[in-house]
Amino acid sequence: MFNKVLIANRGEIALRVIRACRELGLKTVAVYSEADRDALHVRFADEDVCIGPPPPGESYLDFKRIISAAEVTNAGAIHPGYGFLAENADFAEVCESCGIVFIGPRPDQIRQMGDKVAAKDLMKKAGVPVIPGSDGVVATFGDAIDVADRVGYPVILKAVAGGGGKGMRICRDEAELERSFHIASTEAANAFSNPDLYLEKVVVNPHHIEIQILGDSHGNFYHFGERDCSIQRRHQKLIEETPSPFINEEIRRQMGQAAIRGARMVNYLGVGTIEFLVDENRNFYFMEMNTRIQVEHPITEEAYEVDLVKDQIRVALGEKIEYHQENIKPRWASIECRVNAEDVTNNFRPAPGKIEAIHTPGGPGVRIDKAVYAGYFIPPYYDSMIAKLIVKARTRREAITKMSHCLDEFIVEGIPTTIPFHKEIFSHPDFIAGNYNTSFLETTLKVAEAATPAEKGKETEMSIKTDIEKEQGSDISEENKVTIEDKE
Repeated sequence: MFNKVLIANRGEIALRVIRACRELGLKTVAVYSEADRDALHVRFADEDVCIGPPPPGESYLDFKRIISAAEVTNAGAIHPGYGFLAENADFAEVCESCGIVFIGPRPDQIRQMGDKVAAKDLMKKAGVPVIPGSDGVVATFGDAIDVADRVGYPVILKAVAGGGGKGMRICRDEAELERSFHIASTEAANAFSNPDLYLEKVVVNPHHIEIQILGDSHGNFYHFGERDCSIQRRHQKLIEETPSPFINEEIRRQMGQAAIRGARMVNYLGVGTIEFLVDENRNFYFMEMNTRIQVEHPITEEAYEVDLVKDQIRVALGEKIEYHQENIKPRWASIECRVNAEDVTNNFRPAPGKIEAIHTPGGPGVRIDKAVYAGYFIPPYYDSMIAKLIVKARTRREAITKMSHCLDEFIVEGIPTTIPFHKEIFSHPDFIAGNYNTSFLETTLKVAEAATPAEKGKETEMSIKTDIEKEQGSDISEENKVTIEDKE
């Protein structure tokens, strides 16, 4: 169907796709903004095309420029990576209309699962447990009160088109619900051009567990176990691991079967992730589906000894993917740390700048997914993640020990990073024991959930904030949007 792939992304995921394409014998095209002229994905692709100035809205989010680059280079397919246009149904539709294969699900599948209310309804029909809440949009504050009274407080308001914690408010009583309703709606309108909200009961002290799934065009569906993504700050994932220390074999089987039922409901094509909240009694509830490759996919690849990106491309080529579900079991314990260019001592403020020197760890069972190097200047226009450190070992305890030593060996000079913060987590007895949930950073490490007053006062932001916010969803945190002050 195609022999050349354009990667409509940047950074480590662009490199990851280039490597997968090479192994499949496919040529690659890198697109880049003027800020990424010296990026490694530009150097290692077979061809490269500059698509515009640094702001994402004028480069990585510009349909016309990306499609033009594909046509000029005769690329038969586009891989969107994660973030940017990966879950943009309109872009997938444009690719289709231009005769270019979009390496991902079909536009209708992206739309169905991108609308949180529609997705919840579909999962109900598939027999997947969902969190008690509104049957659809809560159009008015009065509607919200009625639902909250029915399911019981605390409740959470969520944007129908949401992601990254935007348009999301926890309400513990009616007064708080009244204060939050209009704020959340306005936030959702600004971030996603859609003010609609829905309401759910809050699952207290949950684990955030996601199931990796894969579907091909021949009716085959598989799941590759769970990833525990509960170590988060402001709804942004920092550390992920598989298998989860909280999930036993029976719950893994039940969640996997539920995820496959959900994927079958929309006849899903490609790789995707069905995300659940799991309560203290291990009851699990559908939260959302991500219709793309995830940032944290490497731990599944390492633990299950698969190549999800190659499988994703093979599905787009129309190939039949043949696994035996009963044989898909975790062979290793794997953990990932997201290394961000952020100043932890200054409320995780993004820290663009030049990397003076870098030394990465190595050895058996150590993987580094990165696209930075000594002398590289981290631009202020994009996400602050600069690397992913992944380890695997025979047991979780061995993986934690290995990760601790790798963090000691991981040296980045010239900019602050989150490496010291990860060291603190991996030395904490509760994390080592697996006693954590999504509130671990706030309740155990006492990391502030809310922005500081100084941050709240910075309301004048570059236009790229909205662009990134709309397109990159849960992989981009609010503090990683660039302010004018940051740029100067």
